[in-house]
Amino acid sequence: MDFTFTPSQNELAKRVGEFAADKIAPHRKEQDSDATYRPGLIPDMAAADLFALRIPVRYGGLGLDAVSAGIALEQLAAADLSVCFPVLNSALIGGVLADNGTPEQAACWLPPLARGEHVVALALTEPAHGTDAAGIQLRARADGDGWVLTGEKTSIMIAAHATHALVFARTGGEGPGGISAFYTPLDGERIRRERLTDLGCRAGGRGRLVFDGHRVGPGDLVGAPGGGFAAVMRGFGVSRALIALMAIAVGNAALEEAYAHATRRTAFGQPLGRFQSVSFPLVEHTTLLHAARLVAYEALCRADLGEDPRIPSNMAKWWAPKAAVEAVHQALLTMGHLGWSEDGPIAQRLRDVIGLQLADGTAAATKLTVARLILGREYAP
Repeated sequence: MDFTFTPSQNELAKRVGEFAADKIAPHRKEQDSDATYRPGLIPDMAAADLFALRIPVRYGGLGLDAVSAGIALEQLAAADLSVCFPVLNSALIGGVLADNGTPEQAACWLPPLARGEHVVALALTEPAHGTDAAGIQLRARADGDGWVLTGEKTSIMIAAHATHALVFARTGGEGPGGISAFYTPLDGERIRRERLTDLGCRAGGRGRLVFDGHRVGPGDLVGAPGGGFAAVMRGFGVSRALIALMAIAVGNAALEEAYAHATRRTAFGQPLGRFQSVSFPLVEHTTLLHAARLVAYEALCRADLGEDPRIPSNMAKWWAPKAAVEAVHQALLTMGHLGWSEDGPIAQRLRDVIGLQLADGTAAATKLTVARLILGREYAP
């Protein structure tokens, strides 16, 4: 088993890390306090090809593998978790569009997605349907050769920034087979947006999207009617591992700050790191994050090999955010009042990373997926 990255992957990590240090990290605190992305961030990210990572080359993208997407997102998350979501969505939704759209749709949608001209949101969750995504009720009513969308989506990350959305709506009967996917711009007069006020990732612009008779045409339908739910669930096999790596990067960044503090700060005449009560907990959390990172990359490797990534991906998705939250918490305790203060990055990192325990599936949902894959649906919850 090869645990090393290729030279091109190492170069990608270096390039994105330098971009993050120059264009993202200096604005982390400002973006958090302003609860929005700084002007110019999206064009800067587009110029760095961050939206093109997983878009096929024939449509103007880089055509990189899933492991490379994970490498890039780790570098971004270490600087500011909130900026990862447009990149994550581009990778996830770009894959759904490339795999399920017609060649004409792909040629229309994917190049502007790769260029950052389309900033796309995943409109799946509803007020009464989060984990139970197969029960969504936003209705797509047939109208001539198109459909009319009526209903609400909520907890939509980057809703405040998105120009387009992949909207999941019920076109048929109950259950997943009645759900279709539509790719639509969000500038229609029958769409209303509302920002949500969040504990963390405030710049990410999580919000509500209300569709009040928004019309979509036949060319906006992605794949076959009734195929929307299956399409996005396949994408989650990769995106959940990517989210795990985002969480791990936040945890490791906080631990690096705590280790540095333990070498600088002294107590009773010696560095803090000399005390086992300080250094051993940090080592324990470093170990847990390291192990979770290997599981996440195993999932991405399996996806790149054409194998089913769902077991390691869902394992990583419930474990990594939990481990990261605990690691950042320990870093905060290690740094004491410096960690507690909003003047430094640790408090924000803790607020931000908690949200990843909810994104793309809760711990209960991902454990259920693993149980069903191992035991079989007839023997699992």
